Amino acid sequence: MTNKSVIKATVLLSELGRHRQGITVTELAQAVGMTRPTAFRLLLSLEQTGFVDRVDNRYLLGWQMARLGRLADPYTGAVARIQPVLDEYAVKLNETFSFAMVRGELAYDVIAEAYASRYLNVSHVYLGGTYPIHASATGKVLLAELSDERVAAELPEKLESYTPQTITSRKALVKELHQVRDQGYAILDDELEEGLFVVACPVRDAANTLVGILSINGPVQRLKSDQLPDTIDLLRQAAQDIAKALS
Repeated sequence: MTNKSVIKATVLLSELGRHRQGITVTELAQAVGMTRPTAFRLLLSLEQTGFVDRVDNRYLLGWQMARLGRLADPYTGAVARIQPVLDEYAVKLNETFSFAMVRGELAYDVIAEAYASRYLNVSHVYLGGTYPIHASATGKVLLAELSDERVAAELPEKLESYTPQTITSRKALVKELHQVRDQGYAILDDELEEGLFVVACPVRDAANTLVGILSINGPVQRLKSDQLPDTIDLLRQAAQDIAKALS
């Protein structure tokens, strides 16, 4: 295939991904603004290589696409863009930074970290890890995206306690979520593990959609200080830099 043909083939594959029950060549050509003969020729090549299947004159993604999808790491490209930003701010503040990619209303994956040279001295988010949504700064940012009614539907009135400082009342949590929305960041203060202090803020795309959450993690005696406002300002700047890197 020529370069233009490759581009057109990827356009067809992307459109096929939207039609799980398959689509005819005529419908597909119309959907992507391509002539029927061109679409048919490309589909024939894709079918021969296993990237497309044809069932009763309807085309759908083939076994080769499924195989490659299982092999692919969906976050590889994102991590390559994010990691330099995390490293820069970890050095600048000498604290540990973590980035979580949002994959649903109440789901996220921690995909990148940058470590401080100073010993953290408390547990921290590990790659691929998740924590109780009501007892993590990342979770609070996620919950703050929801309406009070949705939060009530998702969480019980009584929440599990991990330390004496854990918010265990849904009503109290909702009140804090209002504050998170107003100030644009969430704080975890001794609520998951005694001595652990975390600040998290949203990372949004050009459409203002939440795509990720950036957090800074450290001992409470170090982060909860007179320098906290400056730390939050730098965290927000880092979030903006990550948003640009992902755009």
